[in-house]
Amino acid sequence: MKVYNEEETLKNLHSANVDLQKHAFNDVVSFYSEKLYRQIRKMVFSHDDTSDLLQNTFIKAWLNIESFRGESKLSTWLYRIAFNETITFLNKENARNTVSFDAENSHFTERFESDEYFDGDALQIKLQKAIATLPEKQRLVFNTRYYEDMPYNEMSEIFGTSVGSLKASYHHAVKKIEKYLNSSDTLSNK
Repeated sequence: MKVYNEEETLKNLHSANVDLQKHAFNDVVSFYSEKLYRQIRKMVFSHDDTSDLLQNTFIKAWLNIESFRGESKLSTWLYRIAFNETITFLNKENARNTVSFDAENSHFTERFESDEYFDGDALQIKLQKAIATLPEKQRLVFNTRYYEDMPYNEMSEIFGTSVGSLKASYHHAVKKIEKYLNSSDTLSNK
């Protein structure tokens, strides 16, 4: 199995040889697909929507690869594209579904629970329901930090937000999740 080498891949992505570019981009897709899929999936909950957004992310990356100057990590650039694609999608969905916040979250959790690709237990479902109650950007910050264990400085580059703001957002998300889980435990114990 070939080991992914980012330096070599970047060199080949900027090569004049189109075959080298395509091969290098295939390496990028192979290496980052699962990571980006997981990140997007935590925001949209649907396998089909996630797959579409992942494909859109890679299409945008391919079409704009020449503008990538290497000032940040390739992963940061890809996460940024995925983040923007996801936020755009969610904004369109929210505009299309002009429903109350509770109904919107209920819609997300119903889609999540009925998704054939989800294999979580009851505790995981509770956690995902709690995460679904968070505002979109706070949800993305929480998922990126909690599940991906991404450092705040990298997240800052991706989201275009200060490290302090990200830390505060994560802290507020954790508190909201704890409150949700405690209140759902109280309700289930009655």
